[in-house]
Amino acid sequence: MDRVVHSVDTGALMEEIARLRGQVAQLESRVEQLDVEAHRDALVPVANRRGLLRHLDLLIARCNRHHTPAALLFVDVDGLKALNDSFGHSAGDAALVYLAQLMVEGVRQTDLVARIGGDEFAILLDHADEASAMDTADRLVNSVAGSDFAYRDQRLPLSVAIGITGIEPGDTSEAVLERADQEMYREKAA
Repeated sequence: MDRVVHSVDTGALMEEIARLRGQVAQLESRVEQLDVEAHRDALVPVANRRGLLRHLDLLIARCNRHHTPAALLFVDVDGLKALNDSFGHSAGDAALVYLAQLMVEGVRQTDLVARIGGDEFAILLDHADEASAMDTADRLVNSVAGSDFAYRDQRLPLSVAIGITGIEPGDTSEAVLERADQEMYREKAA
């Protein structure tokens, strides 16, 4: 039998392994970046609906497991259509960015603010009972109403309506959002 001996260039092999590892690291970084982009709102620097649902599912599971209170605030911006009609969509976009920043500043770092629709936001409050959720909602409503939003040197009044619901045992994300949405409409009607 003839034996064929292959010589291996270990230096070239090590270079190829290093190159492949670098490519894998770049791909992993890109996948992570795409995941962040898929869960962030394109206009305002907060989570989008997909990001909210991801966090809400985790929060529901944590509440079920540890029996800790949590709540969701459903925030509707009042009069955004009129603002867009009077001053243009760039004014409405500026108002949404401004409001998102007010909300982020008005909650704890552990809470999540998300834009879930054109003029709708949601805020997840972890370790928050009904009383603290109501306090947070009241504080946000007052903060928005008392804010100094200006567009092109013109002060424009802003207001929001907020519906509040607690996370209940066995909840689903859809059920929580639906309850909070209904509470927001009750708040608007009051």
